[in-house]
Amino acid sequence: MLNCNTIFLSDIHLGCKDCQAEYLLHFLQQTEANTIYLLGDIVDLWAMQRQVHWPQAQNQVVQLLLQKAEQGTKVVYIPGNHDEAMRLYRGKLFGNIKVQLRGEHTTAQGKKLLLLHGDEFDKEVSFGPLQSWLGDNLYDLLLFLNRWYNRVRRVTGGRYFSLAAYIKSRVPGALKAIGRYRQAAIKKAKRGGYDGVVCGHIHHPELTLEDGIIYCNDGDWIDSCTALLEHSDGSLALYHWAEQAECLAALPLQPLLSKKVA
Repeated sequence: MLNCNTIFLSDIHLGCKDCQAEYLLHFLQQTEANTIYLLGDIVDLWAMQRQVHWPQAQNQVVQLLLQKAEQGTKVVYIPGNHDEAMRLYRGKLFGNIKVQLRGEHTTAQGKKLLLLHGDEFDKEVSFGPLQSWLGDNLYDLLLFLNRWYNRVRRVTGGRYFSLAAYIKSRVPGALKAIGRYRQAAIKKAKRGGYDGVVCGHIHHPELTLEDGIIYCNDGDWIDSCTALLEHSDGSLALYHWAEQAECLAALPLQPLLSKKVA
């Protein structure tokens, strides 16, 4: 069992056929935290308008989150663009899960983090309607390839591998958009007087210290299967969780304490 102060999750996309609910369920069963932040696109209402895909594992994820909230874990839900209808319920409780439009969290190291989904940065990232349309459709193709590629890997005894993330990391246009998004998020945090920002939305997990600001993107559970954790000492770590858990990146205690954060 992995015990920590805080878990940050986003872009689960329950109701979508590409949701990796089995991996997420295992992650939630193997972790305990004082607080869980759900940073948007938890339920994919857009996908469900076309076709509802809700296997038992997705139902178990919802039940486990409700159970954790009932047993004392603070669970905060900040809706994104795919579940934006939930924004109408800001300030309300679903079970013991509170809905907010935005949030902030102070780590055990005293670092104040801005929490949001991140779709508000789309205008700063977008390359225009045609490029956005192409990007959306190419990503759907990547998810299709990712789905079938990993089915073959499972049959042959291989572990999960994010083919979609691998291809995206080698497309210059995608990397440029990710960079614009990162800069927009960092700028937002700096203007608000925060030490860092935690977001999702673009399905690109990342944990870095840039321009004196901690930038955390907790990724997704469509292809990356990642979560951001704050450990008991206040350090932050980004985990990939599939057949085998792996720490992708970490900001440990000493570098953060020795670095002046604006």
